[in-house]
Amino acid sequence: MRPEPSSAWPLGQVDAPGSARRKLVKPVVIAVAITGSVPRKKDNPAVPITPPEQIESTREAYEAGATLVHIHVRNDDETPSSDPDRFKAVQAGIVEHCPGMIVQFSTGGRGRDPSQRSSALYLRPDMASLSTGSVNFPTIVYENHTTLVEDMAGKMKEFGIRPEIEVFDLSHLHGARRLADKGLLDERPHIQFVMGVQNALPAEQRLLDILLKEAKHLFPQATWTAAGIGRHQAGVMDWALSRGADAVRTGLEDNIRVTKERLAGSNAELVEHAVLAVERHGCRAASPAEARALLGCRPAG
Repeated sequence: MRPEPSSAWPLGQVDAPGSARRKLVKPVVIAVAITGSVPRKKDNPAVPITPPEQIESTREAYEAGATLVHIHVRNDDETPSSDPDRFKAVQAGIVEHCPGMIVQFSTGGRGRDPSQRSSALYLRPDMASLSTGSVNFPTIVYENHTTLVEDMAGKMKEFGIRPEIEVFDLSHLHGARRLADKGLLDERPHIQFVMGVQNALPAEQRLLDILLKEAKHLFPQATWTAAGIGRHQAGVMDWALSRGADAVRTGLEDNIRVTKERLAGSNAELVEHAVLAVERHGCRAASPAEARALLGCRPAG
């Protein structure tokens, strides 16, 4: 069973009823990126590859406190896939076993045919990732041509899918602004700053401050989060929470370890660490209904 929301409570406040107590502590959405397109079983055996593995790993993460799951699917040989049937199978399992959890599909381009990156959006997940510009990755250029970005944004609008704007560079915020000016994005997007990817944005607090200031200038009503890649996961999470982030992100897509010496045993273990980080900052893990309200998603069901 999912844990009850934490009873963390501002100092000096005592004896409030449980429901009133929870209202006074900020809920934070915990997102779990379960698989991604890069880590393999040889890197960490806990990386879920098949749809049944992904469903079970998500269920465990949900019970640990995650309320948003970011999904990539893989072929049987572990290479990235755009197969709508695999997305459909994972989506159905999560809806069945994780009531109310926000399902977010990846439209990321690493190892995928650009023409197929939005092929599963007709399944109407609650959210989908949307990168608004190109960027250097460790061994490739992650290419997001304006025409492709506008096409994916249009499909998300058509199917009632909330986009999560993936920001790998300051210019990507302005790419999102152009989408909004064309009516392809509303004024309250959910923005994620991705830090620590080799050859892209370094994981540095001063850069997060610059990005956040510009995001709030362009989209005053936006919600936001930040993802730290690899060894930067915990640090970026703390920086985001100290700046009032609406969500945090964890999961084996971004980081396969809990320490330099030890691999993470599961996505759930990483979520447990995220819950503790949220509580250290005087907040609590959002419930599924709270997560949907915070990010502007339609009600479950």
